[in-house]
Amino acid sequence: MSEEIKNEIKLPTGDKLVLSSSPHIKDSDSVRRIMYKVLLALLPACAAGVYFFGWRAALVMVLTMAFCVGAEALWCWLAKKPVVGTISDGSAAVTGLLLALNLPPNIPFWVCLIGAFLAIWLAKQVFGGIGNNPFNPALVARVGLLIALPALMTWWSPARGMSPTAPDAELWYSPSTIRAAKSVDAESHATPLDSISCATPLGVVGTTKKIMGKSIEAQENFAAVASNEQMVRYFLGCKAGCIGETSVLALLIGGVILVLFKLINWRVPVVFVGTVAVFTGIVNYFCPGVTPPPLFHILTGGLMLGAIFMATDMVTSPITSTGCIVFAFGCGVITTVIRIWGNYPEGVSFSILFMNALVPLIDRFCTVRPFGYVAKRG
Repeated sequence: MSEEIKNEIKLPTGDKLVLSSSPHIKDSDSVRRIMYKVLLALLPACAAGVYFFGWRAALVMVLTMAFCVGAEALWCWLAKKPVVGTISDGSAAVTGLLLALNLPPNIPFWVCLIGAFLAIWLAKQVFGGIGNNPFNPALVARVGLLIALPALMTWWSPARGMSPTAPDAELWYSPSTIRAAKSVDAESHATPLDSISCATPLGVVGTTKKIMGKSIEAQENFAAVASNEQMVRYFLGCKAGCIGETSVLALLIGGVILVLFKLINWRVPVVFVGTVAVFTGIVNYFCPGVTPPPLFHILTGGLMLGAIFMATDMVTSPITSTGCIVFAFGCGVITTVIRIWGNYPEGVSFSILFMNALVPLIDRFCTVRPFGYVAKRG
């Protein structure tokens, strides 16, 4: 190498030469700022939950967040870790709010407490805390509660605007509930019903007898529950379900906030929802009496909540764009299979947890190899 070339090559020296371990890609956002932005994005869904289910839903959200923060503080105290520094990052609060949005509005408060310990202790801290958990903590708690307490986790309260005396009441209420409500209306000084339950749109579909083929009867099998009028109500949030899965409009606003803050990979919700739409559309085209149209599946259940806020979790989702597509596609396929052929009407939570377990393999096979990389053989 000539002296002229040597003089042109200038390597960093002294303070300019920084040696550090990975990760080498850094950002100005801290964990605390990211968590507070996620809380901001969840506010529209929280507001919709309070509007459609009342202040009882707000109390469930506040208590579940407090229980999760308390569970994390107790773990840190027992493990002799810094308590204030750990709970102040906001991750426990986000977990608590996400768990609350996945609960029925009239859930007993002691169930929220059990769910908080499942989310923080079992799904998060036992793996080493934030950044080390392989599964989404809120979904682990929800599935655990669903398996242990199925009756309480599937007791759905009607949303605002779902009157038992409405023309479409037979879709959501049992005949005895409708008769009781009409008898209350008939008496001028009657006491309102203390508590009533109703079915979710997916619950109605799950209990409807499936009709094979393309007959007229098959095409009209889900006409009442999947009418254009009902679709508008589903989009706005007038349907029974968990606190946070009602208003698709509110969830979309939160998703836009997350994308603008660059906190999620947009490919995950788009591919997740798109996969469900494609596969349910194929089944509906050939067998309209087996499952409703794709728009019904998009606007009902926890698909939008799971696709926007749960599957996009930074820790439990792939790090590459290709990996995100594979991950979301798998979530969509599993969700569709469970919804159409499974015994449980909803499959979003199970699909995300299953794909969470495959994230290490997805990252391994979807990571871009550097130029000149040669795989070892033998």
